[in-house]
Amino acid sequence: MGIFEILTLVCGLALFLYGMDVMGDALKKSAGRKLKTILGNLTSNKFKGFLLGLGVTAIIQSSSATTVMVVGFVNSGTMLLGQAVGVIMGANVGTAVTAWITALNGIEGGAQASAWLEWLKPDAWMPILAIIGIALIMFSKKSKMKDVGAILMGFAVLMTGMDIMSQAVSGLKNDPGFCQMLTMFENPILSVLAGTILTAVVQSSSASIGILQALAIGTGAISFGAAIPIILGQNIGTCITAILSSLGANKNGKRAAFVHLYFNVIGVAFWLSMYYLVGWILGLTGAFDLFGLANGNMIDMWGIAIVHTVFKILSVISLAPISNLLEKLACLTVRGSDKKGDEYTDMLDDRLLATPSVAIDRSRAVACHMAEVAMTSFSKSLALFDNYDSKVADEIRSEENAVDIYEDALGSYLVKLSEQDMDTIDSHEVTKLLHMIGDLERISDHAVNLIESVEELRDKNLSFSDSAKKELHSLMGAVDEILVITKGALVESDMVKAASVEPLEQVVDYLKDQIRLQHTLRLQKSECTIEHGFVLADVLTNLERVSDHCSNIAGCLIEMSKHESLGVHEYLHEVKAGSPEFTKLYNGFLEKYSIEN
Repeated sequence: MGIFEILTLVCGLALFLYGMDVMGDALKKSAGRKLKTILGNLTSNKFKGFLLGLGVTAIIQSSSATTVMVVGFVNSGTMLLGQAVGVIMGANVGTAVTAWITALNGIEGGAQASAWLEWLKPDAWMPILAIIGIALIMFSKKSKMKDVGAILMGFAVLMTGMDIMSQAVSGLKNDPGFCQMLTMFENPILSVLAGTILTAVVQSSSASIGILQALAIGTGAISFGAAIPIILGQNIGTCITAILSSLGANKNGKRAAFVHLYFNVIGVAFWLSMYYLVGWILGLTGAFDLFGLANGNMIDMWGIAIVHTVFKILSVISLAPISNLLEKLACLTVRGSDKKGDEYTDMLDDRLLATPSVAIDRSRAVACHMAEVAMTSFSKSLALFDNYDSKVADEIRSEENAVDIYEDALGSYLVKLSEQDMDTIDSHEVTKLLHMIGDLERISDHAVNLIESVEELRDKNLSFSDSAKKELHSLMGAVDEILVITKGALVESDMVKAASVEPLEQVVDYLKDQIRLQHTLRLQKSECTIEHGFVLADVLTNLERVSDHCSNIAGCLIEMSKHESLGVHEYLHEVKAGSPEFTKLYNGFLEKYSIEN
């Protein structure tokens, strides 16, 4: 195999992986937040979880992605470990869909092929998909249609990469070196290891199966005996992604990843042993060749897809009855229990709905933790303006996802709780919590928005002037304090702290207007650019919106402590009308965060 063929193979592999990544990302984006809600809520039993894992993985074309999400849900408490087992099994079967799609390249054309069969070949319809996809991406104004275009383009690139790989290795059929290398894989242990390593490197069993299919169709020199252990090993290698994603998870999150690993390892060990045992028995009578599985029979793309699918189905059939043992084995591997309070959404147990006062207490604890995550996340985003750290940025994005999960879980729980028979006080408490969790979720969104502003400054090599930095630091200090005060008011039910939020929010509004005015003056003096202004406007908007959300939360707390009905807007209007205490607090905050020289 010459250098040109090697480069062509690498190019085809790159296109294949890139196409799969683009298609998968577009599919997940198209599914949106509903995907998380479905996975978190529709797993009441393992069979339903199996169907759910199967369907989701067939849609997003990645069992690794599904399993990583499952680890995240178990880690946050949205999904129980027992529920995750069924989803993981379904995900393993769902990923086989990709092998059948890529196997379309193996359709034989020619004079003997019927017209409709010719149209199943990717060469016939891939250009059409590519044209439609690029047209949607370039000319459609709707984000959903752009996502559809990205799916089509990703699929077209994936199949193009598959075709290039097949052509690049076509010359290996008569290569003695390649044939000699294949003899190494007659050892099943080496074959399983090779499949495991290949999949661990590309972190996708679908991608590694595609590579094997390209070799099969390109060379025609891979036998069933060599391919089957490799395919089984690829199922073990795909677990690496979930294992890596669980490193920062709690114990139950780690256990979910180990369930995935044990399911595949046990399945491979059992069915590979059965394959060789049956082969040995039937080989004694010469019947093994009747199945087309003997070492001398060559495998094609369809054969790989069939073996891949059959193994996954057999694994589910054999291991589903003992799924509880997989869970226990994972618990034995990751011993101990998480510290109390780590899995907050586990507190939202439907069995507590019959006792509303207890359920409300649990809901408030989850809301307080949600506030802690959201507000701490925003405070960390403020610090990135002075010292950007990609790890901290990733943490903030991860925390934003966690807050979304809390909002979904807590919102659904509170709605069910509101349907219970409660007294007036409990009913108002539920209403208050429902109002506040939306504000808390938006604060975490603004934290991510600030990260994007910081990254835009870095990417464009922009820097605010010293005077602009000084003004922003004053405003950021005010916003950071309003977060601390609001969090204290919520967690401690401190109405004195809650009363000091609105005066500080008014100061934030004043500072924002002053900074915009100062920027206009600097712009007139050519001390800054319009490009700086765009970023500054985004930053100011996010800072002001966060203070508004804090004001909403504090107003809700105070109004509910004084009145029986929820009239936050009326309360805030009264506060802004002015009072001696309000004026005193306002002037004190204004002096503390003054931007005047």
